[in-house]
Amino acid sequence: MSDSLWSIFINACLINNFVLAYFLGICPFLGISAKRDTAMRMGMAVTFVMLISSLCAYGIHQLLVLFNAPYLKLISFIVVIGSTVQVVEMIIKKTSPVLFRTLGIFLPLITTNCAILAVALFQTNRNYNLIESLIFALGAGLGFTLALLLMAGLREKLALTSVPELVQGTAVTLMIAGILSLTFMGFAGLGT
Repeated sequence: MSDSLWSIFINACLINNFVLAYFLGICPFLGISAKRDTAMRMGMAVTFVMLISSLCAYGIHQLLVLFNAPYLKLISFIVVIGSTVQVVEMIIKKTSPVLFRTLGIFLPLITTNCAILAVALFQTNRNYNLIESLIFALGAGLGFTLALLLMAGLREKLALTSVPELVQGTAVTLMIAGILSLTFMGFAGLGT
């Protein structure tokens, strides 16, 4: 992996983490992150959708540039993401009905996950080539998974402690999310 690809990956995964730096994909971050197992599977599903969407977005962008129709970019990306999520949903339903029930409403919500659309838009706006686009999508997906796993781990530990009644539930979850976000700001020093 060249330095350029490595920096694209680290930038998407840690420095500009979609959840903890850009605050994209917050709905599954807060909704699915109660258990590490579920968070891991959701993260892998989102990473897969990001990779496929990134690949398709690259091809669509090239076609739209060729036909001088950049105004169709956003709607085209949305259609591709929606289709990819439907395929992932069917695969999970067939291969792991338990996971399908566990993910519940959050699985179809991958379609409206702004982090996935952001990957497609960011890669085309930055004029990444195909390899750079895939590395960017992989980094963003793994960064999303990392954020989910960190939050899930902290929430599992928190369930074993006594928390003052005033901050139980959503309040403590949002405080943890804020602290995680501040922690990831420390990675900004890695960027160029």
